[in-house]
Amino acid sequence: MQTSKPLTLKRNFSWTFVGNAVYAACQWGMLVVLAKLGSPEMVGEFALGLTIAAPVFMFTNLQLRHIQATDAKQQYLFSDYFSLRLISTTVGLFSIGIITLIAGYTWQVSLVILLVSLAKAFESISDVFYGLIQQQERMDRIAMSLMIKGPLSLLMLGLGLYLSGSVIWGVVGLVFSWAIVALGFDVRSGKSILKNQRKTGDDSLSSTKLKLSWDRQKLLKLTWLALPLGLGMLLISLNVNIPRFFIEQNLGERELGFFAAIAYLMVAGNMVVNALGESASPRLAKYYAEGNRHAFSQLLIRLVGIAVALGGLAVLVAKFAGSLILTIVYQPEYAQHADLFVWLMLAAGVSYVASFLGYGMTAARYFRIQMPLFLIATASSAIACYWLIPAFELKGAAIALILSAVIQAVLTFGVIIYAINKIDRHPRTKSN
Repeated sequence: MQTSKPLTLKRNFSWTFVGNAVYAACQWGMLVVLAKLGSPEMVGEFALGLTIAAPVFMFTNLQLRHIQATDAKQQYLFSDYFSLRLISTTVGLFSIGIITLIAGYTWQVSLVILLVSLAKAFESISDVFYGLIQQQERMDRIAMSLMIKGPLSLLMLGLGLYLSGSVIWGVVGLVFSWAIVALGFDVRSGKSILKNQRKTGDDSLSSTKLKLSWDRQKLLKLTWLALPLGLGMLLISLNVNIPRFFIEQNLGERELGFFAAIAYLMVAGNMVVNALGESASPRLAKYYAEGNRHAFSQLLIRLVGIAVALGGLAVLVAKFAGSLILTIVYQPEYAQHADLFVWLMLAAGVSYVASFLGYGMTAARYFRIQMPLFLIATASSAIACYWLIPAFELKGAAIALILSAVIQAVLTFGVIIYAINKIDRHPRTKSN
């Protein structure tokens, strides 16, 4: 497995878009399989597993991938990132076990949650190697990983569900597929990059080989740097998942299944946003580190423009073809919530804008401000859900997502304006 020089932004975007498109389609396919072969309750159980696991791993991952990718000054070795990720993933698994025990779910729901968490743990291992690959602007390696993992996970989950009739064995298949890709492909890709660094005499990413680092002082320093970003991502994940908590508590797992399945259609735009954001992040970071105000601003403006166009298109599709789409991809009973589809696509459009602005904020290495920013957005989501879901049911959850996304976008835009103005005085030299 050979690596070479960085790809162009256009090629990185193309690879990332294709990889994310295949992976997102397969992730969506898993919900379709659960809806077709199972029931809304099964969809709800699977969604609840993700709802519990996602916020925890969003926090314990500490956004190390994006810190790696934007580490233009190469302050840390890969061994530092890798070691911290192993520690934090272990903490994440232990924490979810405690949460599941305290929550008192049925044994089947608890087992689904724990299995989903184990799959997310393997995903976390892949993610830290993605950070190494992304830093070298070789998004083709990440895309290949996703194009293997997506179809394999869909096949294994569908096979487990079909043969057993149980969502539990479906998720076992998911764990198995993510473990194979993480250990069999992603680790090899990372080793190949580190080997290439040694051959070219560039030891900035690796001292000798893939190994663990137990430099306590350095790991603590990296944790302190990443902690605000991890807390910020925890709050972002809670912001997305809080409506699901309230739906499960107020309306039950069946309604959660409807909401989760329809909400996943937001991914169609997310894959474009993520592809562009991940491809542009290293370049945004370089522009900002160099003090190139014009290049940084122009690239970010183009990204936000794409977000607005994607959001508008999503709302139009949901408005005029929502009922047909839900009937075809899921079941006729899902089409009863076609109006929810429109509201969720509006929430998606606003979230796309907020996401691109977030990539810009992270590229400028404004980390600590993200915690209070996302705390405000998450608190607004919780308050809105508390009042709106009992009164408007699933529509209330969608409105809550819109309100929190608007608040996040406005606050992030304020940080971006401050960061750009600061370039006029001097280039960035340290994290904020």
